[in-house]
Order: sequence, then C-alpha cells, then structure tokens
Amino acid sequence: QVQLVESGGGLVQPGGSLRLSCAAAGTRLGAFDMGWYRQVPGKQRELVARITRSSSGSTTSYADSVRGRFTISRDTAENTVYLQMSGLKPEDTAVYYCNGYFSEEHDYWGQGTQVTVSS
Repeated sequence: QVQLVESGGGLVQPGGSLRLSCAAAGTRLGAFDMGWYRQVPGKQRELVARITRSSSGSTTSYADSVRGRFTISRDTAENTVYLQMSGLKPEDTAVYYCNGYFSEEHDYWGQGTQVTVSS
C-alpha cells in the first residue's frame, strides 16, 4: 500500500522560509511525477510545483505565483520529495498536499500540512 506523508508545515512570519517534506512508503518516488498542491477554504486546489519522474528527466515547473521563491526537489536515497519555500507571503497560507502520479490507477495524495504566513 502506497502512503505519502507530508511534514514541515507551521507558522512563519512574512519573508520567512519553510521546507516541506513528502516521505513515501510502499513505492519508489523516482517512478512518479510528483507535485505539491495547495488549497485554501472555498477555492480549488492549485498546483504549486512539479517534478517529473526520473525517466522523464526530473524536469521541474512552478506556478507563476511561486516561481523564484519555491524549489521542488527529490532525494531518491531518502525516497522523499521536498518543497523549499522562501520569501513567504500571507497569500501562501494554505494546506499543502503532496501528490504522486504514475497512472490513473496509481495516483496518490498525502494528508496535507498547514502552512500559515502571518506576523
């Protein structure tokens, strides 16, 4: 059974940094397209950052709102995907979710971790 577990969320002041982690059990993340999404109440979940599977070159992409401030990376030895967030803004406040996509039948989500940016 595949499980994705996020951690690293919390309360941070504007301009601060956080690193989110998504650890996997039951599979190797290198075979998956991995994404970080976020959601605020009343809005749709949005894709923040993505890294393609290793066989596709581990290409990264970002939402315009976070490009230059957030970095997604994958540590295959630790079987973990990270989202390094810096220059945080109040509008970054959301629940952040990790997603691992291999196919329609193998599409997995973590439970989410809250990030709050406030002074």
